[in-house]
This record gives sequence, C-alpha cells and structure tokens, in this order.
Amino acid sequence: MSTPRLYLDQPLAEGAEVPATAGQAHYLGGVMRRAAGDAVLLFNGRDGEWAASIAGLRKDRCSFRPERQTRPQEPMPGSRLLVAAVKRDAMDWIAEKATELGIGLIQPVLTRRSITDRVNVARLAAIAQEAAEQCRRLTVPVVVPAAPLHAVLDAWDATPLLVGDERRESPPLAEVARAMPAGPWAWLVGPEGGFERVELDDLRRRAFVSTVSLGPRILRAETAAVAGLAVLQALAGDWNRV
Repeated sequence: MSTPRLYLDQPLAEGAEVPATAGQAHYLGGVMRRAAGDAVLLFNGRDGEWAASIAGLRKDRCSFRPERQTRPQEPMPGSRLLVAAVKRDAMDWIAEKATELGIGLIQPVLTRRSITDRVNVARLAAIAQEAAEQCRRLTVPVVVPAAPLHAVLDAWDATPLLVGDERRESPPLAEVARAMPAGPWAWLVGPEGGFERVELDDLRRRAFVSTVSLGPRILRAETAAVAGLAVLQALAGDWNRV
C-alpha cells in the first residue's frame, strides 16, 4: 500500500501535531480509506520531507504527527516558464508537466495572439501542488497572475530568457542550451499562431533574450512548452545532478 504524500503550509517538526485541510481529510478518509495511526509523508517547501502518522481523522477534520525527517530541504529551482495564455485544459496540463520537470515559477503572459486573457491562478496553483505531491518534489512552483508580455519583459532581471521562434530563423535550442553558463534560466513559449513580428523584434532587442528553434515541425503551444523544458533540464538544468 503506497504512502500518501501531502503538502502542508504549516511548520513541520518532530512530535508537533499539525492540522490538515478539509480536502486532505476527505481524501485520506473517503478516497484512500486511511485511519488514525496510518503513515503519511509531509512537506511544506521549507522543512524538508517528513515521515508522519495520522493523529486523528474524522469527516473533514484531520491532523498529523511528524516523526522524523526523511529528506532535507532543497532550494526552490531558479528556472522559470513563461507561456502565452492558452485554453484551460492545455494550461492545466502545462502547469502539471512544468512542475514535474522542476520549474520554480510559472508566469502566464498575454500576447497579441493570446486566445484568452483569463487565467485561473488558484486552479493552476492547486494543480502544481498536486503534481509536486505526486512527483516527490520538495517545493511547489509559484504561479503568478497573467500579465502582458511587454510588462513582464520591462520588469525582467538579468536571467537568460530563451524564446521559441516558430519561424525557424534562430539557432537550435540544444545548441544554445549547451553554451549557457551555469545558473538559472527561463523559457518563453508563444501562443497558437506564434508571436507577431513586432513581438519577436521587441524580444530580440533585449540583451537577456535568445531566440531559438525547436526543429523542423510546428508544435502546439503546450508541446513546445514541455519539449523546451525537457531539453533545457537535460542540457542546462538539474537532470545531470546526482
């Protein structure tokens, strides 16, 4: 029987009883059929991962008792994903997969060809939390509200930003990723139909931007987001970390 793994926004320390949310109580009792005394794993993004037991469980109430730390805390990844707002199902999938791929921040952006200007940040954050629980991350990526692309770029720091260029006028992503210095990076994917020329021109004028190609085929926005993250993690990210 697998051990449930849950994120709690509560301090975790040996012997200190901590409350669960009503949703977690329902999940453990109604879905997983767990009871007081059963084992769980807990993490909060600050205190590492803890082996714990269910101290009490009834209907929508539950509490845990941490017993020992199983893994020390890791820092939040510095990598970021910027993605033009797409339809809800695609956006949900991107948030889930970006979490599994180790992204530290997810930033929806609004572009000239964005098909929606509404992004449910709370929903995406909940999806990211569930994905972090499932993939054994010790952190949950931050999901920030959607903002116009130009506003995000104007407030940008010096972190290298790689941008998918669907017109294939740029060097391959793998080539650029291999030459990147160690440190955080960000990946930007445009909307269905791609960036408008004026947006690409604006991006190329910025010193921190490198436009890159994802190969000979046109990819859907969600495919480009995940494919690009996989390449970056393999060549310039944490996939080589022991």
